[in-house]
Amino acid sequence: MNTHIIFKQIMFTAFTCLTLSGCIQSATETETEQVAQHQPVKSPNIIVILADDLGYSDIAPFGSEIDTPNLNTLAEQGIKMTNFHVGAACSPTRTMLMTGVDNHFAGLGNMLEIQADNQFGKPGYEGHLNNSVVTVSNVLKEQGYNTYMVGKWHLGKSAENLPSGRGFDRSFTLLESGADNWVDQSYGPMYKKVHYYEDGKPTELPKDDYYSTDFYTDKMIDYIESNRNSGKPFFSYVAYQAVHSPHQAPKEYVDKYNGVYDQGWDKQRELRLAKQKEIGLISQETVLAENFDKSTMYKLSDWDQYSVEEKQFQARRMQVYAGMVDNMDHNIGRLMAYLKSIGEDENTLIIFMSDNGADATELQNIPVFEPWYRGNYNYTYPSEMTKGFPELGQKGSFSAYGPGWASVSNTPMSYWKTYSSEGGIRSPLIAYYPKKIKAGQQLDSFAYVSDILPTLINVAGTTVTDAYADKTDVHTPKGKSMWPLFTGQTSKVHDNDSMIGYELAGSSAMFNGDYKLVKNLPPKGTGQWELYNIVKDPAEVNNLAKVNPEKLATLIKAYEDYASTNNVIPVPEGYNPKVQLMKNAKRKTTAH
Repeated sequence: MNTHIIFKQIMFTAFTCLTLSGCIQSATETETEQVAQHQPVKSPNIIVILADDLGYSDIAPFGSEIDTPNLNTLAEQGIKMTNFHVGAACSPTRTMLMTGVDNHFAGLGNMLEIQADNQFGKPGYEGHLNNSVVTVSNVLKEQGYNTYMVGKWHLGKSAENLPSGRGFDRSFTLLESGADNWVDQSYGPMYKKVHYYEDGKPTELPKDDYYSTDFYTDKMIDYIESNRNSGKPFFSYVAYQAVHSPHQAPKEYVDKYNGVYDQGWDKQRELRLAKQKEIGLISQETVLAENFDKSTMYKLSDWDQYSVEEKQFQARRMQVYAGMVDNMDHNIGRLMAYLKSIGEDENTLIIFMSDNGADATELQNIPVFEPWYRGNYNYTYPSEMTKGFPELGQKGSFSAYGPGWASVSNTPMSYWKTYSSEGGIRSPLIAYYPKKIKAGQQLDSFAYVSDILPTLINVAGTTVTDAYADKTDVHTPKGKSMWPLFTGQTSKVHDNDSMIGYELAGSSAMFNGDYKLVKNLPPKGTGQWELYNIVKDPAEVNNLAKVNPEKLATLIKAYEDYASTNNVIPVPEGYNPKVQLMKNAKRKTTAH
């Protein structure tokens, strides 16, 4: 049956139940007994919504002009976390989200697509979740939860490493790092084809009426509805492809932003910065990071140097991206409406976040990749499109908006995805749970992606210590639950003595209180350690390395300890992620 018809029936049933003083009162005697048997006091449902490559300022609660009313509602009725950090790329973040364990222990020490030659075959660099970790879906399943997953997985392709082998009862998943949003097609030459699996078995996308974000939302609603009378709470992991490239969205969402971006990226960054200061999201002293220099592989062009037609094309690219974000928010609204229709909106924790910062990469403009894009997409380059570029973002088109608009997405941060600068690893986070979380809070405490798993199992009624008591042959999560912070029991997740390390593809960081040690390899960085106060200076403009050498030395030593403890294998001298991506595209491990 068509999912939209099912949803209408659900809404009608919910309304009927409300007129009868609630659906639970209309349950049969047997169903009531089953509820009591499973859990006398039902634990809350949990939904984790993960956006892909969404920048820090890309939703309205964090300063965006993009229309995101449903995320606004979640933020207004819940919590905004302004100092939340993730990995700088897809699979490392997803690894830590799913396991609570550092990615170097869990098998994704580097993202497989850009893994250095010296890292292949090494422990912790298997390119998929290894057997030394347990997923949050496994833990919650043991706690009596139904577990569901839809969307991008990117954590392994073997049977034991599919969602079905990692604790999810139901799943519809894309295995690769991304795909076209309209049809079953790879988004780049790294993959000969992309793979979709449902409940552990290969499957195909619908031939008609498919758009990834809409479809994943339909699937999740179907999964929850199929077991709604089980008496068990559910854990839902919704991993949208939005807004990973190719940027694509239904045309009405793209046209909605006609004229909004005609003034260019520099002006739009200024507007977002002003909004962020107005709503108190960042320090009033914050200035915009310059975000480029002549040595980088990402050079921001001066908007005024473009011709009228070039400006139209560039603006349309951002319109497509905005439409994709807007459509994602619409689908989050559909999930919220469904929860309300079944009476579960008040008893559900919803966490929304991104897996890394915005992506500045334009794969279509890498010379060796250009022939592939011209052969596999009809509309990628301006010369292929009609005046006004209406085809951009539609079926058959490929769009990736480049460093100018990615800098807007990450306002006010410096740089983008894959870098350990704030633009690569600071993510918006919203937490909503009306029964337990006080509405309208903004929390500026530092938190990290590995804190998610302890938080979720804490909400479910247990702790890491108890949940892992009999799991002696796997790594125990080292993160800390954010639940005491969410519920006002404490003002911080991590105390001032905590040291939280991070590394991906040679870009490294160490967090300690308000301070961050950071190193980016050339061509973006110098390969030297820098020191910032990321509370006062989130744009990382004022390097404190020379004025606070003692702090610098302390954090360098802490990073060295982290790298040693977590078996970090440094990338070789001269390593470049773009070059490695092209090299690895020819490897069987990524191209199959």
